[in-house]
Amino acid sequence: MLFVTGGAGFIGSNFVNNWLKTTSEPIVNVDKLTYAGNLQNLTQALQGERHFFIKADIGDSQIISNLLSKYKPRAIINFAAESHVDRSIHDPDEFVQTNMLGTMRLLKAVGDYWGRLPERQKSEWRFIHISTDEVYGSLAADDPPFCETSPYAPNSPYAASKAGADHLVRSFHRTYGLPVITTNCSNNYGPYQFPEKLIPLTIHHALDDKAIPVYGDGLNIRDWIYVADHCSAVRAVLAHGRSGEVYNIGGVSEKTNIDVVNLICSILDAERPRADGASYKRQVTFVKDRPGHDHRYAIDAGKIRRELGWSPQETFDTGLQKTIRWYLDNQAWVTNVTTGAYRDWVCAQLQRTNRFGVRASSLPAEPAPASTRSRGRCRNRCCPFMTSR
Repeated sequence: MLFVTGGAGFIGSNFVNNWLKTTSEPIVNVDKLTYAGNLQNLTQALQGERHFFIKADIGDSQIISNLLSKYKPRAIINFAAESHVDRSIHDPDEFVQTNMLGTMRLLKAVGDYWGRLPERQKSEWRFIHISTDEVYGSLAADDPPFCETSPYAPNSPYAASKAGADHLVRSFHRTYGLPVITTNCSNNYGPYQFPEKLIPLTIHHALDDKAIPVYGDGLNIRDWIYVADHCSAVRAVLAHGRSGEVYNIGGVSEKTNIDVVNLICSILDAERPRADGASYKRQVTFVKDRPGHDHRYAIDAGKIRRELGWSPQETFDTGLQKTIRWYLDNQAWVTNVTTGAYRDWVCAQLQRTNRFGVRASSLPAEPAPASTRSRGRCRNRCCPFMTSR
């Protein structure tokens, strides 16, 4: 049995869906279902018998402890995180609460569970912590890419909260012997990404005839990796990674933001032309730069390639083509996410069955994200989610 946290989010849901398609091993999926956690990412998984979904917070040590005792997993993969830099700038408290305190409480519950295992199981057990390249800070144009020994220098509240979580994970290995592995990954893109990140935002705004915002001069550089490649790297780490190690995961695809936006526009020009025949590039709008905007991220993934035999299968061009095609074919998903309609769907799912481990009527009240607060309860009036109007 595998145990995943944050498995209704972008990367987590891609991992869960692929796991269920390619293995026979059951998976327990724990997600708090904040704004970026979406059960519609898991539509097929929710119908299967090998997927057990529980709505819970990783910071609730008692619930996590109970779930570990019940399901007895052989490993945990921690995808759960607040992950959007802009949101961290406006509300850093939530990022510290989830990414640092939540991780610490998860580690405590996991450590207690692991400590009671028989010695043979303890040596084979793993806690995989999913982190980011942003903990390393910013690179100059001619600097070598980040490697596993690069010093931490986080520049945003998001990056700082993930750096703190990484240090906590390492400390539980060094102090208590917990068999942990940390992965630090470059920018992901692909299906089910919440449309506030650059690639899905560009696609959504282009198709909706809205301004496509680009920070500053658009020359900030990111290393991009297709989400399926990231998931395959995590599986390699789970299968063969060494306890206590760090593995950097990158797509070897450094691009400026403006180049990414222009490429998306060119693909959409061919795949879904504007009614007036103009290029989507006419919608590109340069906006005031983000505070503390890191100039460049780049990942040296040599270690995972040498030790575990992993390398990305998609180039940026092939991965972006697949991503755009997915969004074009799944506009209903985008509409639901951007209008809040999926929260109504969640209510219906939680009422329909107790397969998820909790009924909607028993869900505790919780505040909505600031962007949707005071906009009304869901129409079913059965859960704490707020909806946009």
